Amino acid sequence: MQCRLDGQVAVVTGGSSGLGRGIALLFAEAGASVVVNYHSGAEAAAEVVRQIEAAGGRAIAVGADVSQQAEVDAMFGRAIEAFGGVDVVVANSGIQKDAAVADMTLDQWRQVIDTNLTGQFLCAQAAVRQFRRQGERGASRALGKIVHMSSVHEVIPWAGHVNYAASKGGVMMLMKTLAQEVAPERIRVNSIAPGAIRTNINKAATEGAAAEQLLKLIPYKRIGAAEDVARAALFLASDMADYITGATLFVDGGMTLYPGFEDNG
Repeated sequence: MQCRLDGQVAVVTGGSSGLGRGIALLFAEAGASVVVNYHSGAEAAAEVVRQIEAAGGRAIAVGADVSQQAEVDAMFGRAIEAFGGVDVVVANSGIQKDAAVADMTLDQWRQVIDTNLTGQFLCAQAAVRQFRRQGERGASRALGKIVHMSSVHEVIPWAGHVNYAASKGGVMMLMKTLAQEVAPERIRVNSIAPGAIRTNINKAATEGAAAEQLLKLIPYKRIGAAEDVARAALFLASDMADYITGATLFVDGGMTLYPGFEDNG
């Protein structure tokens, strides 16, 4: 058995850049037809689609704000219209609006919670409804698979980022509670919690002197790449992980091992 998604349809939110882009490309390589969701990066999403099609795969780009139920429903409608169903949903869209707690505006709080937590709820809800509606499709042992994108900050407090950390703590319990609820239907729900991953968005924090400081927090002594997270997502979405549900897979080089205590504190 291999980590393959042949004959399956995957919706990847935030698929135009960073982790989502890596996941969309790898899922297509593994045989899936991919819905590349974007919010503002239309051209970047189109480029991901072009790369997939150039390699012989199938993909479409669909714009949607995942915090808006009507737009999420429309995105699933486009997926079904194009490919006939949905087998995997990777709820990856996320944003940061950082500020010290006393300075954080209500709008900054709401934007992050709306995208990172409510957005994942809406995508998971739409996925469960679609899995039930379409029934057994024969492409996977599960009726459907959902992969939530969390963060090491579902367990590691992060001063100055209270909205982000709260959203990811919420994702953890969203995932576990949903997994418990739908497991009897053979719908698998898991999440990935990345640590420090090098993407275009966070170059300033992962290069040069900043990278040297960051490595002090990573026992494995390298900064992750989008491909590290994409491979974890592919495993969780494949039949290789068919007996795994309600689990968080930390992809963090050991960041959650509390490296500050490696010499007994």
